[in-house]
Amino acid sequence: MKGKILLADDDPAILAALSAALISEDYEVIAASNGREACDRFKQERVDLAVIDLRMPVRDGWDAFERLTSTHPLLQIIIITARPDQYPLAIAAGAAAFMEKPLDLPLLLRTIDDLLVEPIESRLSRLTGRRPIARYLGTEL
Repeated sequence: MKGKILLADDDPAILAALSAALISEDYEVIAASNGREACDRFKQERVDLAVIDLRMPVRDGWDAFERLTSTHPLLQIIIITARPDQYPLAIAAGAAAFMEKPLDLPLLLRTIDDLLVEPIESRLSRLTGRRPIARYLGTEL
């Protein structure tokens, strides 16, 4: 197993498709259909990385992001969304990566792989500089 991924999205089709893709790449997936469930699952399971949709019921992705990072500041979180105006907020919040839907699956998988092996020094530097490693267009920063 390459790592444990917390995947939160309220769209059942996206949740199922991304879960299947991640499992086929030898990741363990902890799925959540809303932000509250993501936070609850995070309390119960140790995860290596989270992929969180922003627009979800019960507790939105930003609230979940804030709660997860307050508990584990170095947790790698990839924000996914259909809302195009969220990139600047993702940078300011310290997201590891930001991607717009529809997702580029090969880019998402490469980004996950890169984040999971990122040295702690690079992660700290990226967090203090508020620079994500990838954008929705696939541009490395």
